[in-house]
Order: sequence, then structure tokens, then C-alpha cells
Amino acid sequence: MSIESRAESAAEPRSEHAAEALPPLDTAPTALVALAREAGYRGTPTPLAETLLVARPLLAAAGLAVPDGQLTVAAGPLDVRFTHVDTDSRVGPSGAAGTDDALRVSGTLHRVPWARAVETAVVLTEGPGGGPVLFLLEATEWRQLAGTNLAGEPRDDLVLLDVAVPAERVRRVPAALVREAAWRSGLARAALIAGAARRCVELTVDHTSARVQFGRPLSHFQAVKQEEAKLVEEAALVAAAVEAAAAALSEPDSAEFTAWLAAAQAAASVAEITRIAHQLHGAIGFTELSPLRLATTRMWSWRDEDGGERAWQQRIGRHVLDGGSGGLWQQVTGG
Repeated sequence: MSIESRAESAAEPRSEHAAEALPPLDTAPTALVALAREAGYRGTPTPLAETLLVARPLLAAAGLAVPDGQLTVAAGPLDVRFTHVDTDSRVGPSGAAGTDDALRVSGTLHRVPWARAVETAVVLTEGPGGGPVLFLLEATEWRQLAGTNLAGEPRDDLVLLDVAVPAERVRRVPAALVREAAWRSGLARAALIAGAARRCVELTVDHTSARVQFGRPLSHFQAVKQEEAKLVEEAALVAAAVEAAAAALSEPDSAEFTAWLAAAQAAASVAEITRIAHQLHGAIGFTELSPLRLATTRMWSWRDEDGGERAWQQRIGRHVLDGGSGGLWQQVTGG
């Protein structure tokens, strides 16, 4: 069975026990990040990181009840109109105000993670009256066009055809929450990469210890030892950055910046981690059912989702420049 087929079969049908497997809403943020890292290590075929680190915190911040089970998150431009237009309003153009927050939504949300595996999606888009809105969509309300990433994980397009979203599932939100969605998504990907990087280290060390060439294990050759040391170093860099971001989640003033750092470091380290792991495995690491390939293809996919290395580094640079020279030393040293 191919990677793509296994990912699709794992995502369908939706798990009846998903809610039972999730931690309570008041779980410590560091524990949630640790669970996301474990999901990356194991290649867990569910949107666990999206649920724990992005969807549930956004819903809580917006004042919406958190549904049971796994969730996914989508963002992008949509055609959004008020269901009940306030015809008496003189503010803005016609249709710019509604008697309540009920919406009618059309358009396509692209490459939504694990959409086929969830009953509910959290959506962020521009509202009809200006300013962002967050709302919940149910699986029966979208038409799904199946897609996958490089690792075969579901990345589906959701087609919305004049979907009626009731007011109780809609919230107008500040721009800060849109930013929070972005950095939380980056942190979720970084946590997954940290877990997969640990898996690459373990698989590579096991392989070089067991594989014998010229009368001795590969791990006894100095050149191999040096490459393994680099591999461990890169994986440790990602782990340290993610741990720092997890610790900062309880500190609103620093959570965003440390999440950017974790996302940037994770994206930057993927190339070196995967290069070394595949180089030391040789051709066997690229075979269809190789556990290494399952880890590395996920890392290559996650690296480019929700921003990518350059996007995160640009945000870090702008943040430092906006803070002026007085705060630069504190940013560099973490003081």
C-alpha cells in the first residue's frame, strides 16, 4: 500500500473516539507542545497539532465553544455576506451591516490539513463589514476536493456554495487573533518537525550501528561519526527552539516572537537533517516503506506550510527593526 493510500485510509472514517483521546482544555501549553512533538515523532495520521495548538486556542480566544473531537484550521479570501442585511444602516455601502452576525459564505479554501478526518473546521477570513471574522464550518457544509502533500497527508480543498453559517457560530475578531493564528500554525509545524527530527536521529543511529561494511559497523568510521554529530546537533537546535516557544506560551508578550524563532529554526534545519539521514542510510532510505522516508517527506512538506523559512525570518527581522536598537540586545540574548 502506498503512503498516499495509507494516509487516506487512516483519515477515513472519522474516529468516534477522537474526543476521548484529546487532553482537557485546561492542559498546560508545554504539555500540548510535547504531544504535538510526539505526533511528529510517530507520524500520527491525525490533525493533533492543528487541534491542540491552533484551533482550540483560537476558539477559546474568540469566545466560541470548543467542539468535541479533532479540528482543522483554514484561512483565505471568501465571498462573505450577511444573511440578514440591516437595510436601515447608513454606515458603509449597502450590505455592510447586518442585524446579526449570521453569514452566507461561498468560495474555496485551499489545501486544508486533514479536512477529510474532521467533523468541524475553524475558518478565518475577511468579514462583510470589514475586519476579520472567525466561524465554524461543519463537514456536511463543504464539498471536498481531495489532495495530499509530498508525504501523502491529506491537504484538501473545501468548496463552499452559499453556505449559511448561523450567528452563534460566528465571531468578529481583532487583527491580533489573525496574527496569533499565523504564529500558532508555525509553532505547530515546528513541533511536528522537532518530533520527526528525533525520529531521523534514532533511525540513523540504529542503521549505522547495525550496518556492517569492510568488517565493522558504519558508526565506527570517523566520517560517519562526524555526520551523525551534525545530525544530532541540528535536531537539538530545533528541539531547544520549540521548547523555548512552548515555555513562552503562557507569556503573551513573548509568545509570538519565540514561536517565530521556533518556526524559522525548524524550517532552516530540515534540509541538513534530511540530507544527513538519507546520506547515511543510502538508497534504502528512499524506498516506499522505509520509516526514514515517512519522516523526511513529512518534514519537507511541513517546512513549506504556514509560511516557510524565509517568511518566518522576515517577520523576525521586522520585529527586531521595529523594536529599535535599544531592545536588540535583549532580543538576541533572551534577556
